[in-house]
Amino acid sequence: MTNELTDNLFSLIKSLSPSEKRQFSLYVGRIGVNTDSKFLNLFKVMTKLKKYDENEILQRTKISKQQLSNVKAHLYKQILVSLRLNPANQTVPVQIREQLDFAYILYRKGLYNQALKLLDKTKTTALHYEEKSLAYEILELEKIIESQYITRSIRNRAELLIQQTEELSALTQLNAKLSNLSLQLYGIFLKMGYARTEEEAATIRSYFYDNIPEYNFKELGFHEKLWLYKAHLWFSFITQDFLACYRYSMKWIDLFNEYPHLVSLHPVSYIKGNHYLLESLFYLNHVKAFEKVLKKMEATLKDPKIPDDDNIKALSFLYLYSNKLNLRFMKGEFANGEELVEKIQKKIKKYKGRIDEHHIMVFYYKIACLYFGNGDNKKCIVFLKKIIDNKSLEMREDLMCFSRILNLVAHYEAGMDYHLESLIKSTYKFLIKMNDLHEVQKEMIRFLRNLPDVSPLKIKDEFRILHATLKQYEDHPYERRAFLYLDILSWLESKIGNKPVAEVISRKLSEMSR
Repeated sequence: MTNELTDNLFSLIKSLSPSEKRQFSLYVGRIGVNTDSKFLNLFKVMTKLKKYDENEILQRTKISKQQLSNVKAHLYKQILVSLRLNPANQTVPVQIREQLDFAYILYRKGLYNQALKLLDKTKTTALHYEEKSLAYEILELEKIIESQYITRSIRNRAELLIQQTEELSALTQLNAKLSNLSLQLYGIFLKMGYARTEEEAATIRSYFYDNIPEYNFKELGFHEKLWLYKAHLWFSFITQDFLACYRYSMKWIDLFNEYPHLVSLHPVSYIKGNHYLLESLFYLNHVKAFEKVLKKMEATLKDPKIPDDDNIKALSFLYLYSNKLNLRFMKGEFANGEELVEKIQKKIKKYKGRIDEHHIMVFYYKIACLYFGNGDNKKCIVFLKKIIDNKSLEMREDLMCFSRILNLVAHYEAGMDYHLESLIKSTYKFLIKMNDLHEVQKEMIRFLRNLPDVSPLKIKDEFRILHATLKQYEDHPYERRAFLYLDILSWLESKIGNKPVAEVISRKLSEMSR
């Protein structure tokens, strides 16, 4: 028995829509001899299976165990060919590659003028849509043909082709350096989150400025600018410069406004740009601007320019619902979240194969915070346990750390303090191991460790002392990151004033808007 997720063919078949399955049957059926072929029978059987079962496949088809591997490989290839012919998948890059293939066939047939004419037209399309790597391939084929067959169709054609190649080559190299830098910074952010010390921030700054290539902004095209903004955005997130995050996410969106014809070609980048703009506004706590951008993003996702495929659906869910939770935190709306949580859980199950585990854990942390804010500490603990028990999660160490801190507070709030001491010890060990024991965390652990010895009559005094201690770190460049994950100050104020956390946050929000 092979796990269904490990069998690429089974996963591919299960991802097909009803119309794609019909098209495949029509594609195969165009040749009568295929109607009873082994690969088509395999397709029909696997379509009906709920789980991959090799024994059942062998029983229901005329395929021997020795043949199965080859038949599966052939079926996989045929499905991909069918999908490539589907109009829904005829994107601009696919169309350009197809024209390039046609030109190569014409060249091999010795029809040089026809090949060059097609290549020139295709190159114009590629440059219009900023597909520089494809344009470079086209130029290389043009040079091969010109070196073999001098057309004399344009004066100084060789010099023109050389100039175009050099320009594209320079931009391609710059694009590679910027994309490498952006990806490295993104990887650093996924691994450690925000910079925890001045030393870490200095290391990131040094890495960023040592690796950002020299460029003339006026010469940059769409892709070069996009990678440049992405690199600056991740650098700003890691160093907690959220105003810079806002600026570069706005530049990101404005870039698509400058190249509107590329929205449908790069929908993922467009959606991500909107998401990072929202994330910047969240950390800057600009509630009204956040709400406005969120509504616009929700409307944008319904725009016909955005392809309606499985990848986009999964990303749309990820970013839309993550920001819906953020909006609740910003407004202090923790109550009546069951319906939203239920929707999120259903969609996590639906898109589990398309959403990485890291983002699922972020959802669980946000849901835990939602329940914590509503005073439902036992449900908060349930979702935190999903994160804490996850042994395979090696990203976002800060997420793991603050999950444990919130877990301690939730256990205390729920009255489940009978094994609080062992939880405190394990959390303390984990933070030391992660090298993430900072002043805010130290104070929280010290406070919770001493709680059992505090008289009920003096408990509010202890809350006040802790509040005053933590308040001094609220604007600290590196200690403040603790408050990005957990609004512990509002929780303390709620304990001091005997008020729900939601009420405290709502009051702060109204005071800020005056």
